[in-house]
Amino acid sequence: MMLFSRLKTLFATAICAFGVSNSAVAQSEPLRLATQILPPYQMIEDNQMTGIAVERVKCTLDALSIPYEFHMTNWADAQLGTETGRFDGFFVGSANSARAEYSIPSTPVVSEDLAWYLPLNSEIDPNDAADALRARYSAKFATSKWRYLHQNGYNVVMRPRDAESLLNMLLVGDIDAALEYELIFAHYMEDRGLSEGDFRKIEFRRQDMSVHFAHRYVMADPQFLHQFNSQMQICIATEE
Repeated sequence: MMLFSRLKTLFATAICAFGVSNSAVAQSEPLRLATQILPPYQMIEDNQMTGIAVERVKCTLDALSIPYEFHMTNWADAQLGTETGRFDGFFVGSANSARAEYSIPSTPVVSEDLAWYLPLNSEIDPNDAADALRARYSAKFATSKWRYLHQNGYNVVMRPRDAESLLNMLLVGDIDAALEYELIFAHYMEDRGLSEGDFRKIEFRRQDMSVHFAHRYVMADPQFLHQFNSQMQICIATEE
């Protein structure tokens, strides 16, 4: 796990922490948010945590003068840590019933299109119930996409830990169809010298992804979520 700081960076662990102000949303301890490597939303460049989602969350928390820590870990650990109290939240992810049991999503930090990716010569239709059973499907392990496949009767195989592994499984024939966000898959395709034209793509739906704050953190300051959401919208608007 990695943790990052504006003042001092450690290779294995670093912290993003800032002074507490008199803001109504300021807490006595830094807000501990967990995340995962997920280019272009969350990534590490020159030993610094960056990406579309990271910069938007930082912009919001800096504007509210809330001290914070970003912990880079795996996705399953980010969610479990929020549920058990090790973290105060995680980002970015879509809403689902399992996460709602212990966390509350913010306003969308990013909105992205999901799509099915298949080999060019594939005749599989992921929307056909028969094909859902006979073909081999996968998505990143421990994600809402993974839960969707299981809950809707798809023949789910493999447990890729990241989108790069998912793409490789599709390329070598370990799976027949992958469900992933378009922008994320495009990043890893470019790394491999590939493009969307090398696959058969079927649009699925647009999905909002948010910061998920632990119930206990939100309950400790009833004003926090409203102020965070309002400031997030300002940060996103100022990018345009």
